[in-house]
Amino acid sequence: LAVFCGSRDTSNHNIVKEAKILAKTLVSKDITMVYGGARSGIMGIIADEMIALDGKVIGVMPKILVDKEIAHPGLTELVIVDDMSVRKTMMNEMSDAFVAFPGGCGTMDEIFEVITLNQIEYFNKPVGFANIDGYYDGIHEFLKTSVANTFMYPSHLEAIQFEATSEAIVDAIVKGVSLN
Repeated sequence: LAVFCGSRDTSNHNIVKEAKILAKTLVSKDITMVYGGARSGIMGIIADEMIALDGKVIGVMPKILVDKEIAHPGLTELVIVDDMSVRKTMMNEMSDAFVAFPGGCGTMDEIFEVITLNQIEYFNKPVGFANIDGYYDGIHEFLKTSVANTFMYPSHLEAIQFEATSEAIVDAIVKGVSLN
């Protein structure tokens, strides 16, 4: 399961709590996490928790960020790539499903690429948003507006999961998919 999320800290304590719950949920279901590889922010919180619970965590990080010493040192595996574009491609290929946990523009870039690849039938992989504290309500409204204006098929929106908790989004995403 690829988890796209922020590499910065958040002041929202519920997001931090849900990040730890996400990690515990993934480990309890023996799901390997593929993520951006950072040791900081929400990325670091989820990775730290999974590592502490003996979970499998694969980071994919461009060399420029590794050189800035932000790579998590305790990962199961760290894949170093040339740039952000290669990172997204590698994460898309390595992952069977995708979750956008609260994050910023990088998170949006990553999840929208996956949504687009599903729409053009490049692949058909489950995708969803961990809508913690309504974080992604605006994105959900945007997608509904896209459907209302015929820029997106209703079936494409119906395929995207929005859930309010970490456990619920993992449960919604993993239905019928093997993520080990």
